[in-house]
Amino acid sequence: MNVTEARNALYTLVKRAEEDGRTTLIYKGQKRQDRVLLAPLDLLPAARKAEALPSHVLSAAQRDFGDLITRAAQGQPQVLLRNTTPVAVLLPADVVSVTHSSDPTAATGAAPAGAVVNSQSNPGRDSAPRRLATLGDAIGAVLTSGQATRPLFGLSGLDAATGGLPSGRLTLVAAAPNVGGSLLGLAAARQTALVDGHKVLYAASGPNRADIMRRILAAETGGDYPRLKQGRLTAHEQQLAQQLVQAPLLIDDGSDLTAQAIAETAPHVQDLALVVVDRLQAAPSARLPLSGDRLPDASQVLASLARTLHVPVLAIIDTDDPALLGLLDADVLVTLAPTEAPSKIQVTVAERDFGAIGSAYLRPDLLHARFLDAGAAPLDHADNRAPSPATSGTAALELAEAALPYTSGGHQGIPAALTHELAAWRAAVACGDQEALKGILPSLLQAAATVSRMPDTAEGHRLAAALRAYSTPPSADSTASAGQAAAAGATVHAPADRGHAEEDTAEDEEDSQDGLAPGDEEDEPENHVFPALRILKDAVNRSKMHPIPVIRTEERDSGPWPLISEDMDGEPRWVHPDVTLTRVAHTKANGNRVRRDQLDVPASFGEGVMCLIDRNGSYPSACSAVPLAPNKLLHTGPLDGFDKTKAGIYLIDIPQWNRTDMPHPLGRITERPDDQGRVWVTTPHLKQLEKLVREGHLAAGTTIHDSWTGKANESLLKPFYEATRKARTELVQVGGDAYKTYKTRLSIALRLLWPKRPEQRSPFWRPDWRMSMVAEASVRHWSVAFRAVQEGHTLLALRNVDAAVFWTPDGTPPTTYRIGTGFGEVKAKFIQPGEIIPEGDD
Repeated sequence: MNVTEARNALYTLVKRAEEDGRTTLIYKGQKRQDRVLLAPLDLLPAARKAEALPSHVLSAAQRDFGDLITRAAQGQPQVLLRNTTPVAVLLPADVVSVTHSSDPTAATGAAPAGAVVNSQSNPGRDSAPRRLATLGDAIGAVLTSGQATRPLFGLSGLDAATGGLPSGRLTLVAAAPNVGGSLLGLAAARQTALVDGHKVLYAASGPNRADIMRRILAAETGGDYPRLKQGRLTAHEQQLAQQLVQAPLLIDDGSDLTAQAIAETAPHVQDLALVVVDRLQAAPSARLPLSGDRLPDASQVLASLARTLHVPVLAIIDTDDPALLGLLDADVLVTLAPTEAPSKIQVTVAERDFGAIGSAYLRPDLLHARFLDAGAAPLDHADNRAPSPATSGTAALELAEAALPYTSGGHQGIPAALTHELAAWRAAVACGDQEALKGILPSLLQAAATVSRMPDTAEGHRLAAALRAYSTPPSADSTASAGQAAAAGATVHAPADRGHAEEDTAEDEEDSQDGLAPGDEEDEPENHVFPALRILKDAVNRSKMHPIPVIRTEERDSGPWPLISEDMDGEPRWVHPDVTLTRVAHTKANGNRVRRDQLDVPASFGEGVMCLIDRNGSYPSACSAVPLAPNKLLHTGPLDGFDKTKAGIYLIDIPQWNRTDMPHPLGRITERPDDQGRVWVTTPHLKQLEKLVREGHLAAGTTIHDSWTGKANESLLKPFYEATRKARTELVQVGGDAYKTYKTRLSIALRLLWPKRPEQRSPFWRPDWRMSMVAEASVRHWSVAFRAVQEGHTLLALRNVDAAVFWTPDGTPPTTYRIGTGFGEVKAKFIQPGEIIPEGDD
């Protein structure tokens, strides 16, 4: 080969020299005056002692390959290293006699031990002879590899079971979704890069680089991962983040990541110690190359990469299906499986063609994005019978763990009231507070009883099963036993930062199931105090644009509809970074124990009180001019700019927001970007961003990477708004049951725009209308608060679409708000420092 061809194929040529004993002639110069052999070490035994000759790791050798060819041609052999191990040598070709004879020993005159030989059974084949190792070679390799330090997980039980991650091998971590397989990949990366100081390539097809950094911070500091996703870092976390800037951890993320791309990138990382691939997805996805039926080919590429670079490759796969795992080319298989004890995960380690070689137990600490050691033996009961769930610490802990996906905000689908009670339950289990458990259990069961059906997901099924253990209302004695057992048996550690505990969950009924019941879809009687549904249907029917109120069932799994989610509401869930939020126990007038927010304001804010702002009628007010497309959304793809005549959903980059006195204008939309850091938004938020750019609050315009739009209309729901405002003006004065009925039917009508449960009937199914309406309410809420901040008022917290807390002189609300009972006007309550925020008491 010429020098350019050889440089590009260097890793392949070295592998052939190392494994097959093949020699390659490489030439350089127009007259091929520089001629070099890339040869196996057998041709120059002294090359095995790297310090005796000039030596170069492969990445550096590839970079300086032309110079090395010149030096070798001049009689200076150059040793090639994989990390610190010699693997091949460059020799001057004019010194070593080269022949095309089928006898490869002609180059050296004889075949030494570990010789290169031809297969006599097939003397006519074109392939080069293979190298046979002596037993002494094998013993030396074992002794050498045994002395080397293998990358570890940093979990003593698992490290003992695996012996560390073997170089040149593909290790596969297999776990069903939500068991935490990715956290083992992160553990190995943290141990190798942050503790041992060796270089790691973290190839992320699942999480993006921001997710990885937050998980590292959560695991290293004990901070709450859900809080970190909101961008709220303590001073200690910020300090650690600065210290990690120089950590030898390289991240390659994106939905276009392929195994071949990883294999092409890794050789260029000098002194590479570990490759982590997070993750292989069992379910096929057109967006993710590392998914579906492409996994077997991908695993072969990763296995070849491990052998070629002689480094460990650790890949995570989100399934424990034996049939699929059997198709993958893994040398070592690490399988995670839940046990009967929710505080333990069993890990089984197996080698290909050998079977299980070890096992360990880990304790999931998902709140802090990590696993902890859990001892060497599973939980056992002396009488071999399952304990009574109502009185066991295991049952209490299982309910706490099953609640985590919902109390952390990672999953939606249960009512806010149940989320609130589960957050209180988790806090009581974590602290071992048996008195709190006794008080929480009745209200928790009452909230659970209102749920007709849990989400049809793995998380929903686990929560339902955990709640069934308490389905029979316990007596006072059994409740006490449950509290005592939980206090004694729960092993969940309290969060390291109690200022932002996992109970920090907004009481946001928009995150719940739709809250609808059979019969809600029926029109109200003629004499009803407020026939909200009939008014809404009439408003849609009167439109001259002939709206399509229902998308056919068979169309809902394609097009734009799967892209629409509750997160697109953009509701802010923000607390000022200098203010500490805690959730404290509170007993309501009816005797129910609940949790309420308490804000601790630093002395640097000066004298003042908390002014709680409560906006009236946020959702119906948004209906007055919400931009939406009455007809179907069409795929309009990337756009050069925002077209005011269109409405729909848009895929955009998250704009940079540097202010610390206001939340990001996209609210919680920013918490779940895709692999490229992009999010889908509805028209109200896109219009808001355009306005902020014009006013100079955002540095750059919005790039629209994809879109589904239709002709825009802002008056479709306006007749409903006008009827709702008129009815409120009359009924708010009447009060009592009439006003409560008005609010109930108003809420039902708006929820019927997008019922979540398939069995719930409705005259509507337009998730884009529903989310545009909620987004419009969020935008208006944020905008009014921003005007107050611009005028010098101090915002402490902004929640949902109607609640804000300011720090003001007593009796003086921000001037940007209008006090009153009408739509768009607010109620203002003044709360002394140290008192709780009385949200949810109405």
